[in-house]
Amino acid sequence: MPGEPGRADDTLPAYATTPRPKRVKRIRLALLVSSFAACLSVTLMGFVFKWLMLLAFGIMGSPLGVGESGFLGGAQMALQLASLNFFLFFITVPAAALALGLSIGRFPHKGITAIKPYLRWGGIWGAILVGSTTFVFGWFGGAESAAGALVAGSLVGAIAGAFCGFLLHAIVAPARQLTDVDVNVFGPA
Repeated sequence: MPGEPGRADDTLPAYATTPRPKRVKRIRLALLVSSFAACLSVTLMGFVFKWLMLLAFGIMGSPLGVGESGFLGGAQMALQLASLNFFLFFITVPAAALALGLSIGRFPHKGITAIKPYLRWGGIWGAILVGSTTFVFGWFGGAESAAGALVAGSLVGAIAGAFCGFLLHAIVAPARQLTDVDVNVFGPA
């Protein structure tokens, strides 16, 4: 019958290295830590990138005013929103946990042990979450401001998401969990 375990028609996808495990440990812990890290890293990157942007424009002699419209005004607004991310942790932490849990949090259950998919999809979902939020608020300044907010917010979100993917992979350690061999002589513990 098709679909029975151990049959030849149950081939693994190319990215999966081991068969699907019954239970993977530390996923909830990794999701909680990764979502707090996402909130904190977006805040820190917002501060750092905004400081670097203001420093660069100050050196060039053309300071960028707060509330200006246009692409750079939208980027500045996105970095301001990102730096205030920590104050809305009661919204951003559950949103990040939900996005991570429904995307890269399912990878260990599918037998994916390589780090590249965790980094890639963490970055993609981080860019979607932060970029879409800043895009919505940037739209109030016009289309050009929304484009700047989308680019700057997506950049911050992609870096933070990739970091969260790395953190989740490091905490869960799927390669070690999925390749553990139980050599207990006296049966299951």
